Amino acid sequence: AEQAHRVVASYKPSKFDKKILLWTGRFKTEEEIPLRIPPEMLDKARNKARVKACYIMIGLSIIACFAVIASAKKAAARHESLTSLNLAKKAKWREEAALAAEAKTK
Repeated sequence: AEQAHRVVASYKPSKFDKKILLWTGRFKTEEEIPLRIPPEMLDKARNKARVKACYIMIGLSIIACFAVIASAKKAAARHESLTSLNLAKKAKWREEAALAAEAKTK
């Protein structure tokens, strides 16, 4: 009776699943992928794809950090800072408010 319940489940992979199986190196070409695969194989491929994607995101984050550092150094060399930009913006707003007040009184 127990043997009847132990049926090997098979899963028909979608196009995206096939791309994951290829990207993770489980199969060399799309023609090698059988029509039905065990769900465990797809789970392992998805986990491997998640890890690869995380490593790619970590690498891109590190590159972005260095780009921000380089940009900040260039801005510092031009004597630009958030404080000076905010002060200039607020001075402009005060000037516009003063001109608007003068226009109302005339």
